[in-house]
Amino acid sequence: MPVPEAAPLPVTAPAKINLYLHVLGRRADGYHELDSLVMFADVGDTLAVRAAPDRDHPSLALDGPFAAALADEPPAGNLVVRAALALAAALGRPPAVAITLTKRLPVASGIGGGSADAAACLRALIRLWQVPADHPALGELAAGLGADVPVCLAGRAAYFGGIGDRLDPAPPLPDCPALLVNPGVPVPTPAVFRARSGPFSAPGRLAGAPDGVRALAAELGRRTNDLTRAALSVAPIIAGVLAALEGSAGCLLARLSGSGATCFALYPDHDTAAAAAANLAVGHPGWWVQPCRLISDTGTL
Repeated sequence: MPVPEAAPLPVTAPAKINLYLHVLGRRADGYHELDSLVMFADVGDTLAVRAAPDRDHPSLALDGPFAAALADEPPAGNLVVRAALALAAALGRPPAVAITLTKRLPVASGIGGGSADAAACLRALIRLWQVPADHPALGELAAGLGADVPVCLAGRAAYFGGIGDRLDPAPPLPDCPALLVNPGVPVPTPAVFRARSGPFSAPGRLAGAPDGVRALAAELGRRTNDLTRAALSVAPIIAGVLAALEGSAGCLLARLSGSGATCFALYPDHDTAAAAAANLAVGHPGWWVQPCRLISDTGTL
């Protein structure tokens, strides 16, 4: 059913969590080959997108607790605007839309915030413009916007390979009570990859489907985030976040997500995760502390 022109279309942009991240090698062009297992959190940014027939360029309004971090960025450089322009160009139509981005996720934090926002914008526009979800332009377009955009556009747990251009289905994964913590320090991904050194890893794909969050945590404990040491050299405060999570009651696993600085921890149940969140928020009032649930399919949000 077509969306009325004046009706804003709300979409969610869930945080992307790298449960493990192995760096397999470096290509001749300088990009790194990766192997990662991705799930999504039931928290994230939100977008409201509406048709604006009087415009010949997308407009972008920002609000939310982390909007100020993007306030000085030229709108044309924002991934949401770039996504709207790219899709409009691919379809041969004017990018006549007005977008409001409510920024609830920390910026440059290793949980795919900008990529998730761009993917959410694409999802909104294919509904607004009545474009088939399997339109052939979408995959190439998403990959051109950034390495994390394809997996965020798919919105399902997946193995993330290559430079983000190869996605394979994940085995069935349990919903996981979790806690996300960011110390308030942006960590640019290129700086972390420049700081990375040492040997490369083998792929870490699971042999089967874990039976519950404890089994998943045990499997992940046999894998790593290979960017952790490099991220610590860029933002040493990450060590304090990991220590605080590992020391929280009931923590099954604590790990850096992506290139950081956001870390996550898994817990046996939601009450335990909520209690850990309350304790960390009191002890570290300057940190972003967010209890959540990790899920396999964002279509359930």
